[in-house]
Amino acid sequence: MLTIFYILLLIDFGRCSDHQIFDTKNVAVGQNVTLNCSRDHRWLLTNLFWIRLASQSFPEVLGSTISHNSPTIEKTHHITTKQEPGTFVLHLNRAQLTDTAVYYCIKESQLTMTFLKGTFLRVKGPDPGITGVTQDFLSNPVHPGDPVTLQCSVLSNSENRTCTEDHSVYWYRAKPDESHPSLIYSQGNNSYDCERSPEAPSQQKCVYSFSRNVSSSDTGTYYCAVATCGEILFGNGTKLDIKDLQKTNTVVFLLCVALSISLIVIAFLIYTIKEKNKTSV
Repeated sequence: MLTIFYILLLIDFGRCSDHQIFDTKNVAVGQNVTLNCSRDHRWLLTNLFWIRLASQSFPEVLGSTISHNSPTIEKTHHITTKQEPGTFVLHLNRAQLTDTAVYYCIKESQLTMTFLKGTFLRVKGPDPGITGVTQDFLSNPVHPGDPVTLQCSVLSNSENRTCTEDHSVYWYRAKPDESHPSLIYSQGNNSYDCERSPEAPSQQKCVYSFSRNVSSSDTGTYYCAVATCGEILFGNGTKLDIKDLQKTNTVVFLLCVALSISLIVIAFLIYTIKEKNKTSV
């Protein structure tokens, strides 16, 4: 979603001016970021603006200049804009994940706006080292009252991991008659088993289990969600289809009754036809 948003902005930006600059910058969470927008000393009656465009948000004005020699400093939370000789500076103190966006420097002169510079800033959190989240499929039929255990396997590589935060595992259930999945269980930190691969000691597999005695209302698709280091990864889902034996037996009984009645009616019709044939003879 954000990538498409970035590409569209890049296309639109390329149509605005013949002298614009567009670049990308990747930084880690907590890193300080400084963006500069050059200003010509001949722009005496020209205002400059720093604007941020983030996915699914309205454009946000972060700061502006009034004139060439104005020493105005504007600060919003951890973002500061100020004018220095020959440049209009935007500074982010300790960048956050939510700072990922496109930052534009815009020139306004005589009610005409020109895009001078654009920067796509991507703020990345620590690498959790997770390579996959998988769930086991249930092969046997499940009936009301049966104990069911769902398993979620988290594969990780310690060599790539730069985050030491523990995994938090949550279980969600999606039902056909519900518009949004519902949270049904939060996994404790001690309720899992981990083992390392003999072939690759850096590879680790942790299995999280969720058990309960099910009822007919528990039908749905169950997803495990692994949250760590500012990221959330979802498993592929396990479909739980609960067969109600009582309803099944009732249906079978009614079918048997219907079949028996049909056989009796057929036998009666055959007897009636034979009696009529005897009378006609």
